[in-house]
Amino acid sequence: MTREVWDTLYAEANLLHRNVSDLAAFLPFPKAEFQDDTPVKPDPLCNNMLMDTSISETPYPDFRDACFAAAPFGWWRDTYRDTPIGDRLHAHFGTFEILGRDTPLKADGMRAFLIYQRAGYHYPMHHHPAEEIYLVLAGEASFEREGHASQTLGPGATAFHPEGVPHALTTDQSAILAYVLWRGDLHTKPVFTYPEQLS
Repeated sequence: MTREVWDTLYAEANLLHRNVSDLAAFLPFPKAEFQDDTPVKPDPLCNNMLMDTSISETPYPDFRDACFAAAPFGWWRDTYRDTPIGDRLHAHFGTFEILGRDTPLKADGMRAFLIYQRAGYHYPMHHHPAEEIYLVLAGEASFEREGHASQTLGPGATAFHPEGVPHALTTDQSAILAYVLWRGDLHTKPVFTYPEQLS
């Protein structure tokens, strides 16, 4: 059953890349090798995500449903857990890897994640050496990139974050569900840009 879930997700991700030109331009869709020894790392936010009605409308229902089917079997990340706001952040923001390293769908040259952020939360400025693109699947959020005006983006919109450029994400009345791709440095973790401002 688990293999079938990940095979379906891989097929739907492939279709998404074919149909969304910004994803296809960002990087070619990789070949993946299924490995069933990846540990499951659950997160309470998974249940919140699956029941959140603010992300029920999406132009990509098949991909969203495939992500939701895989979510209970994913390795949800603990980034920032040891920071002053780690517990609060992880009560509002969660992500697990779909393609790449910490997932049964092993692939080289990229990492792909599903991210979920609950309504009414500000994910502070952070940066990483990987280049990144967000595709909003459902809901909406304000995307901030240092040196640029913030933009409120909804389903079907994309946001690009260059290497090392600080960016932030703020939700208001709706949660956000997004598909996120990394290329370049795939190993260096993100860090908060202004840790002295965290409280």
